Amino acid sequence: MINPCKITEGGNIYSLGEFDGKNVEYSFPKILIYLNVKGKLLFGNHFKIYEEDHEILLKLCNYIIRDEASCKHDGIDINKGILLSGPVGCGKTSIMRLLKFIVPFQRPYILTPSRNIVFGFNHIGYKTIEDYGCRQFFCFDDLGIEPKGRHYGKDCNVMGEILLSRYELFLKHKIKTHATTNLNAQELEDVYGNRVRSRMRQLFNLIAFDKNATDKRK
Repeated sequence: MINPCKITEGGNIYSLGEFDGKNVEYSFPKILIYLNVKGKLLFGNHFKIYEEDHEILLKLCNYIIRDEASCKHDGIDINKGILLSGPVGCGKTSIMRLLKFIVPFQRPYILTPSRNIVFGFNHIGYKTIEDYGCRQFFCFDDLGIEPKGRHYGKDCNVMGEILLSRYELFLKHKIKTHATTNLNAQELEDVYGNRVRSRMRQLFNLIAFDKNATDKRK
């Protein structure tokens, strides 16, 4: 029988909790140990998880393992996606890259920089927007600071259009979308307008780092 809470990395087995054959009881301290190991493998030996981020990580881990009781306590809807916000360098992208490895048997999401999507639009046009209107789960990195799209002289708010498409997919098929951003709610509305911002409220759970969170890049 496959044990969903045992993960092998580099020949070592890491247990994230206990499995009784039907249900998994996860252990947050064990998850932290695994995330530290996986983080070093992905990002280098300089990677570490800071104690100041444990509260945020606990919420995100409860979400990804679908702990309904804990998520309800924190006001998180497990059916929505995650919008992870915080200042530059606080570790948003690294965390979103890591989270999916905790649950290898769940449907994964693809993390894609928002600016790369716009560059794709500038090159090939509206097919780029159509490509993200599919049933794949995505995490759009650095949402809101991407450049404006421009194809054959026509301007387009590319990510705004994609978010509207993703909203329709969420309503009809429960397709999840995640994102990271450095911007606050008002700044996102300034970039995408009130209509998109309204859809984002229904599309995402907002989880935010403290505005004074440590810059891990320094």
